[in-house]
Amino acid sequence: MRLDKFLKVSRIIKRRALAKEVADQGRILINDKVAKSSSNVVPNDQVEIRFGNKTLVIRVEQLLDTTKKDDAERMYTIISENYQQDFRK
Repeated sequence: MRLDKFLKVSRIIKRRALAKEVADQGRILINDKVAKSSSNVVPNDQVEIRFGNKTLVIRVEQLLDTTKKDDAERMYTIISENYQQDFRK
């Protein structure tokens, strides 16, 4: 499954266009390699997503074409979630 579709269906990122933009900026890694929105994800892949001050690392558990809100969380497991503080104030 394409990375941008996985992020949308799993509800990690709400819109596919936003998932594509984040991926194409080089802010997503799959198994420690920079990924584009068209990169394929498979179960057991480790995906690292860098939002503004947050880094989310997940493991892909299953791929579903569509999900309900309650089922979306079964598509992945959170490995770590780190927040970076801005000390430049």
